[in-house]
Amino acid sequence: MAVKTLSELADFYSAVLLPVLRPLEAKRKKLAGGYLKLTLITAVVLLLVFIVFVAGNGRLWWLFLFPGAAGLWVGIDLYGVGRSYTAEFKNSVIAALVGFLDKGLVYNWESHIGLEEYQNSRIFLQRVDRYSGDDLVSGKLDKTRIRFSELHTEYKTQTTDSKGHTETHWHTIFKGLFFIADFNKDFNGCTVVLPDVAEKMLGGFLGGLLQNMNLSRAKLIKLEDPEFEKNFAVYGEDQVTARYILSTSLMERLLAYKKETNKTVYFSFVDSRIYVAVAYNKNLFEPKIFGTILSFEAIKEYFLDLKLAVDLVDELSLNTRIWSKT
Repeated sequence: MAVKTLSELADFYSAVLLPVLRPLEAKRKKLAGGYLKLTLITAVVLLLVFIVFVAGNGRLWWLFLFPGAAGLWVGIDLYGVGRSYTAEFKNSVIAALVGFLDKGLVYNWESHIGLEEYQNSRIFLQRVDRYSGDDLVSGKLDKTRIRFSELHTEYKTQTTDSKGHTETHWHTIFKGLFFIADFNKDFNGCTVVLPDVAEKMLGGFLGGLLQNMNLSRAKLIKLEDPEFEKNFAVYGEDQVTARYILSTSLMERLLAYKKETNKTVYFSFVDSRIYVAVAYNKNLFEPKIFGTILSFEAIKEYFLDLKLAVDLVDELSLNTRIWSKT
């Protein structure tokens, strides 16, 4: 797979993306202006609330009619313009960037990795109460089939106060890029590689005790790479299979990938597949509303986020087939 450089991206930006981005910039400005109008209308409504209710002039409730109707009209219009703007941006700009990275990849902004595939990874065992995602990229890079998308998974808790009022609270399990690919070795079973938070917080001895007490996981696998063990905790059903998968070179590559991305990264190996979850604290591949979309820096950010997933194939040598694997 040919690696795309920032210099090549700059040429692609000038020749292909800028002509597409200019009309989209006009839509962005219209959308930003609409949000400004809605903000002003909201401010007027809040002022009227103060006049009518706080000042005790309840007979003036009719003052809400005009700004309320105007706000509703602007809100409906914004929803339509916003969805059209997002769809056009993703179908033209993000799709073009995906094709620029590799012609073997297909992009669908309205699709995502399914819940069953997410659960099959066994990376996150928490019950999922709300599941969403978008920006699915799929295809074949040389010998390796890949799929990845943005995902956001959540669970809910409920609390009841002394008056019997129930509140629902949503908690993020995972938010970021979720990647699936064929692995370059055949194997059965499951091996999970998680960020080693316990050892970092408590040190080697206490962290190791806490890892061993993780009853929701299979048994803790101890490996001979001290640097790898400082960064990851490995759980597996079988010691031999885990060691077969996690060769010395692969452990080095996983460590290098974690350091290069500077993000929280999770890996699992299940029935001849590799799953990778890269945590983000932002929404990916969404077009800007406030701030120009014409700058190269904005395009570079989208490109690097896509490249981070696509480069996994090369960085983990997934196209290097082992023995009978084809």
